[in-house]
Amino acid sequence: MSDTDKDERGAWRAWPLFVGLPLIVALAVAAVLFSGGGERSQSAGQERQAAEEEPSEGGGQEAARGAAELGHPSLGSEDAPVVMIEYGDFRCSFCGKFARETEPKLVDKYVESGTLRMEWRDFPYLGRESVGAALAARAAQEQGKFWEYHDLLYENQSGGFSDERLVELAREAHLDVEEFEADLGRHEGAVARDFQEGQRIGITGTPTFVINGEVLAGAQPLEVFEDAIERAKREAERDT
Repeated sequence: MSDTDKDERGAWRAWPLFVGLPLIVALAVAAVLFSGGGERSQSAGQERQAAEEEPSEGGGQEAARGAAELGHPSLGSEDAPVVMIEYGDFRCSFCGKFARETEPKLVDKYVESGTLRMEWRDFPYLGRESVGAALAARAAQEQGKFWEYHDLLYENQSGGFSDERLVELAREAHLDVEEFEADLGRHEGAVARDFQEGQRIGITGTPTFVINGEVLAGAQPLEVFEDAIERAKREAERDT
């Protein structure tokens, strides 16, 4: 077992101690790094309160509006009978394995045929670089390239996600780098809300998938996903 796998399994076991405050701290650090001292947005703690209550004035309202306009990244038809929601962390090696090996096959077989829509939820529980990558992917989404950037992140996991590397990957994705850097601090609230949503429904690690209500945890073999999708499709057809 690699050191990365050991670290992830340890983080999973320590889940009750890890969630909550550490994410808020990580988001606050990312906000400072990416917003030039935090001028563009509130602290992550304020964003969390805004998500649970009402948006506060100033930067919080702007972040909330931006998150609402952006929506959850998705791939596939809005009319697809099967929806697969993934809670993922860009530093998670198991998420990377799914993204590189299994996801493309599901896209070819089910997304392109109109059977499946895939939706992304941020669950950055492995540290500051996880949060930074999540924010960077949302900045790429602003330019309509979330999935391209998502793929680059997973293809380059071994190198880590320093601030400089995230910008390099933006260039590789042919993003407007100036606009990308300007957007890096805008979506702390959206990332935090995804994380909180995952906690509320009992997510305890990544990747975790919800396929028309059925939960699959971990980078399962392709056949497990195919069986779940086919089962969900049959149930959806019976209900129509």
